[in-house]
Amino acid sequence: MHRTSKLALALLLAAAPALRAQAAGDPGYHVTRSVAVGGDGGWDYLTVDTAGNRLFLSRGTHVMVVDLARLAVVGDVPGTTGVHGITLDGADGRAFTSNGRDSTSTVFDVRTLATVGTVHLGGRNPDAIVYDRASGRAFTMNAGSGTATAVDARGMSVAGTIPLGGRPEFAVVDGRGTLYVNLEDSSAIAVVDTRAMRVVRHFALTGCEAPSGLAFDAADGRLFSVCENKVMAVSDAATGRVIATVPIGEGTDGAGYDERSRTAFSSNGGDGTLTVVRETSPGHYAAVQTVPTRRGARTMAVDPRNGRVYTVSAEFGPAPAPTTENPRPRRTIVPGSFTVIEVSPAGA
Repeated sequence: MHRTSKLALALLLAAAPALRAQAAGDPGYHVTRSVAVGGDGGWDYLTVDTAGNRLFLSRGTHVMVVDLARLAVVGDVPGTTGVHGITLDGADGRAFTSNGRDSTSTVFDVRTLATVGTVHLGGRNPDAIVYDRASGRAFTMNAGSGTATAVDARGMSVAGTIPLGGRPEFAVVDGRGTLYVNLEDSSAIAVVDTRAMRVVRHFALTGCEAPSGLAFDAADGRLFSVCENKVMAVSDAATGRVIATVPIGEGTDGAGYDERSRTAFSSNGGDGTLTVVRETSPGHYAAVQTVPTRRGARTMAVDPRNGRVYTVSAEFGPAPAPTTENPRPRRTIVPGSFTVIEVSPAGA
């Protein structure tokens, strides 16, 4: 065989798995970058700042700011005691955090990162936080008190407290005045009117145990709840009916949705994978790909501009010896090993 023909054949054979995957509908997500950015503290939620092309990362006592072009740390917001989540108001250039240890929300300028206010929430252990443009309020999910606190974004003050009827985890808004909240202890979703600040109904997440992460498909009105029993529950936001339960990985705590490609995701820290879910036929959803990431990569954020998914993890050392005060100590994080992982669709 001619040397050029041999080379062409070799290239074709090497590309064959990718070609077969494309033919089978595999969307071809893959890890494009994995960069150790270091820094102290654990982590929880991630938020993409599309205007600034940055990623906000909660690090326990501070918010780390990473430039997405270089995956390099470019700033820090200190004094966020027990921070879990960060949300952006999109109007006045402010960000709001949920600080679990002192039940406050730190308000900072998205551009300068300077703190401009602190809101005392009242609810215990605020965890997730989302901004609702329809009401002009940020809502914290208070895991310790089973409530949501509504924060007036412009006034930087508490507008009200909403009993949710269960222990809240993540939440999403539809942009028209409705807030959906996963209730971990009752495997249900609370539906909240953000203007009236009250729960209007609950619906059961049949087949889902202890829902945590939640994502929303605004075009079709679909909610994606990731569950402790290794399924993603897809429900109809209008009727509350669970349409499908899709197998996912272990140890999930985050969900996302990309409107551009109509793709849902589950970040699974227990087995170090990202499950990619799509509607394969009307009303039928399936896991179309499992992307290896890293153990501990349990939360995530989607960049709506390009469909890239960001998750984080670190290397772990041995756990310290148990004590009376801390009978189940967590494994220690290896210094400098905190890493941002970028997962991109085919062609990106």
